[in-house]
Amino acid sequence: MVEKTKYEILKKIDEIEIRKYPEIITASAKNTDEDSAFGVLFNYISGNNQKKEKISMTAPVISSEKIPMTAPVISEEEYMAFILPEKYKKDTVPIPKNELVKIETIHKRTIAVIRFSGRANEKSIKENEQILIKKLKNLKIQTTGETFLMRYNSPFAPGFIRRNEIAIEITNFKK
Repeated sequence: MVEKTKYEILKKIDEIEIRKYPEIITASAKNTDEDSAFGVLFNYISGNNQKKEKISMTAPVISSEKIPMTAPVISEEEYMAFILPEKYKKDTVPIPKNELVKIETIHKRTIAVIRFSGRANEKSIKENEQILIKKLKNLKIQTTGETFLMRYNSPFAPGFIRRNEIAIEITNFKK
């Protein structure tokens, strides 16, 4: 069973969940295509690190989503990130051998999420992003940064069982 990142659901508003996430540590690859990024990160968790330590795969896998017509582009970087297992702390994470792999700490944050199944293609991502952004705007919930995609299943999983989420950090949510 793949370890999933823990979070607290603060509220459900129709199809949107407002979640509070703890600080997490990620291994990321930036400014490379998705297949290359996945390969680089998979090699890192398979032991291509200074400790030659195998690191368990976790879910979700996070990647940037840039659809300029529906969200401001804050960063020009494309990225993919693997969330590292909860047992790792900043000072215990194996150091990558490949300079494309960066270890980063993501601060505690509150995010709004909309879930969808099937293959995460451009059309499904854009549709769900538009629903999320419009709903948050109508609720007067402020966002920061840009949307990102979280995928929970293997690329080999059939579309009908896949769990995907579009998410964005929010700043002014009160229970």
